[in-house]
Amino acid sequence: MSKIQDALRKIQGTQSGTDAATQSKPLSEQEPTIPSQFAKLTTIEVDPDDSQVLDDLRLVEIDRVVLRQNGFLAPEAQERNMADQYRLIKRPILENVRHQVPPQEGVSPMNLIMVASALSGDGKTFTCINLALSVATEKDTSVLLVDADVAKPHISTLLGIDDQPGLIDLLTTENMDPESAVIRTDIPGLNVLPAGQVHPNANELLASRRMARVISALSLNDPSRVVIFDSPPILPTSESRVLAMSMGQIVMVVRAGHTPQHAVTEALDSLDHSKAINLVLNQAANGFGSDGYGMYGYGYGHRPAAEVANEAD
Repeated sequence: MSKIQDALRKIQGTQSGTDAATQSKPLSEQEPTIPSQFAKLTTIEVDPDDSQVLDDLRLVEIDRVVLRQNGFLAPEAQERNMADQYRLIKRPILENVRHQVPPQEGVSPMNLIMVASALSGDGKTFTCINLALSVATEKDTSVLLVDADVAKPHISTLLGIDDQPGLIDLLTTENMDPESAVIRTDIPGLNVLPAGQVHPNANELLASRRMARVISALSLNDPSRVVIFDSPPILPTSESRVLAMSMGQIVMVVRAGHTPQHAVTEALDSLDHSKAINLVLNQAANGFGSDGYGMYGYGYGHRPAAEVANEAD
C-alpha cells in the first residue's frame, strides 16, 4: 500500500492548496437533475421476419452539446486538454487488460473495471462517462458502460433509458440473455447497459451466482470489450463492496479539496488490495501536472501487478 499512501499524501497537499474557484460545485458533481433532452432512445423499425439481434433494434443518440453545456463534458476550449488527461488515465488500465494472462479460476478478468468513490459528489459518474468515451476511441477496443449504481442510476437517467430493462432485470430473470439488455449508442464503440428496475434486495442480487454468470458473459462475449461499471459510493452503501469482489480493476475517484483523507483510506481498506487499484484526482486546480486545467485533473494510477505508479505530466 506504500504507493497508495504516497498518492494520498499528494492528494492531501492538493486539498490544502485548492483555490476558491474550485470550491464551487460544478453541475457535473451535483445530484443531477437531468433534462430529457440529453439523449434520445430511438427504436428502429425492422422487418419482423428479419433475424437481427435485439441490440440492433435500439439506439441511444447522445447530444454532446447539451452534455457539455451541463458540465458532463469539458468546454470546447478545454476539450483537447481533457482528452489528453483521460489518455493518461486509461493507459495503465488498458495495459492491464492487454497483458493479462488467460483468465484463471478465481481471478477476475482485467477488462472488468469499477469506477467508484469513497463518498457521493466526488465526480464518480462524470469520470466514468469520460473514461468510457476515451476508451471507445481506441482501435480494436469497444466499451460497455454499465450503470451499476442501481439505487441512483444517474447514467440511465442521463441517457433517457432509465425505463429500459437492465442489470437488475438480468439478475431477476434467469433465462434472459445479457446481450439483450445492451443498448447501442451513436458513438462508435460505446454501448450501455441500464440499471434496470429498482429492487429492494439489490445487494443480494449483486452477490448472487446469477451476477457472476452475467458478468462472465458480458466480459467474455466480445474479446475486444472493456466493461466499465459506474458503482455506488463505497462508504454509504454496501452494494459497491459486493460489486468490487467481481472486478479485475478499480478506479477510485477523489475530489480535491472535498474528499476527507480518512474517507479515502477507509474506502481503500475495504477493497481487495490484490486487485489493480487506480486513484484519479478530480477538480484539481493545481493537481499532478494538470497544467492549470482547473475543474478536472488526473491524479494517480497504481498497478499492483507490476508494482509501478503512473503520474500525469
